[in-house]
Amino acid sequence: MDNTRTAGAPPTRRRPLTLALGSGALAALLVTTALATGAGAGEPSGPGPGTQAVPRHAVTGYWHNFDNGSVIQRLADVPDDFDIIAVSFADSTTVPGEIEFNLDPVLGYTSEQQFKDEIAAKQAAGTSVIISVGGELGNVTVNDPASAQAFTTSTLALMDEYGFDGVDIDLEHGINATYLTQAMEGIHAATGDSLVYTMAPQTIDMQSTSSQYFQLALNTKDFLTVVNTQYYNSGTMLGCDGQVYAAGSVDFLTALACIQLESGLDPSQVGLGVPASPNAAGSGYVSPQTVTDALDCLTQGTNCGTFVPDRTYPDLRGAMTWSTNWDAHSGYAWSSVVGPHVHALP
Repeated sequence: MDNTRTAGAPPTRRRPLTLALGSGALAALLVTTALATGAGAGEPSGPGPGTQAVPRHAVTGYWHNFDNGSVIQRLADVPDDFDIIAVSFADSTTVPGEIEFNLDPVLGYTSEQQFKDEIAAKQAAGTSVIISVGGELGNVTVNDPASAQAFTTSTLALMDEYGFDGVDIDLEHGINATYLTQAMEGIHAATGDSLVYTMAPQTIDMQSTSSQYFQLALNTKDFLTVVNTQYYNSGTMLGCDGQVYAAGSVDFLTALACIQLESGLDPSQVGLGVPASPNAAGSGYVSPQTVTDALDCLTQGTNCGTFVPDRTYPDLRGAMTWSTNWDAHSGYAWSSVVGPHVHALP
């Protein structure tokens, strides 16, 4: 994901997390209690998400907390075609593993409360709103027990303060699956199965189950919502049939998604990540029609390219785009086509 900002005033920096978020100490206590008592899916012991479950077939969109030359968009203006909105991005602090959120003044909100009210309104309408961590420039390091605890505590604190339904992992500078698994297990232990937990790895990160990202997905499979692999800004890659495919085609989407579908993830945990417009990525753009063809190929065996999967996956979760802002920039050409198609999947 490209989180390059246009020139201008930097986002307002808030006080250190434990001071700025009064719930930080509470979140830490909740995590410690949950892990000590074994509280889990049926016994959430911390701040809980605010919406109903993600629909069987869902559309995810990333929303910019910055101006990158696309469209400055208020959260309230994101179309209803999106079932999950990933607020991009959380910021790292000087404490390894810790994150915070700084609302960019360029967006025009008069207060953080106004932003929180828009989150609540989206949730009341049935949309999940989560905090995304990472992006092209974001680097949060979780590589030991202390940073894992810091990630868990600070994420729960942001969920408590803003009402986020969960978290998206979009770390593009390498991860440590062991300790990020520990961190995510802590978040799940404190929130229960209503947690919305998504991932957006790059294509290279999902070529093999031996990769750290794939390991994280498999380690947390019991509560993972969806992996929306970024099928763009990528060179040629291997499909599940061992053949080489080039980005920007229906075959690239289907043959690479097949790797995850046949390597341990449930179809409901697999989504297709694509750019909303040619301007949204350096390469790999496909038309909305190509996205719907790929969805049909994987779920029903129709509209395939040269690659035809050996079986279909009717429970495939859906599609993701970078981003709702670039979608707005193109007159909602992506969401107006892909959104209804995803929601109409049988």
